[in-house]
Amino acid sequence: MPERLERWARGLDAIVEASGRIASWSGLALVLVMAANVIIRYVFRTGSVAMQELEWHLMAPLSLLCIAYAIKHEGHVQVDILYGRLPRRVQEAIGLFSALAAVALCLLLVWLSLPYVMQSYRVGEGSPDPGGLPHRWILKALIPAAFVLLGLQSVASVLRALGPFLGGPHRDVPATVTINAP
Repeated sequence: MPERLERWARGLDAIVEASGRIASWSGLALVLVMAANVIIRYVFRTGSVAMQELEWHLMAPLSLLCIAYAIKHEGHVQVDILYGRLPRRVQEAIGLFSALAAVALCLLLVWLSLPYVMQSYRVGEGSPDPGGLPHRWILKALIPAAFVLLGLQSVASVLRALGPFLGGPHRDVPATVTINAP
């Protein structure tokens, strides 16, 4: 059973990995757009509202869609004071609980954000600035997409956290930054 859970977790990891790698390309696009904006502004003494808005339109997929990717690669900061001193079984239980809580949070945020996106789509929301970008609902749709991806990564964490409770091998405790109190 734990082997099957691990296979499913690896399948979810693959989805998060692919989407994170694709979304990370928006970082290159962001740098290129920002460089072009600087050149246009200071060399040609002009600018474009759409190009300026494109900067934060490219920042959204970079920051939102790469959250799950960062969690998958443990690129987040984890600071604990007590966790590292707890018995392994308690750490595993905390890992399972926190992964389940993350899944619940992701489901809630997807459910709450979908009406927000749909309203934007229905009214044809675009930039309020003249010359700005249309179809703002696409940008807003990245919010539920980000939490779907984070939810998938959290489900993968749940599957892995269940392993030791179902007779599978104990996993190494993730690396943490421990603050020792005096």
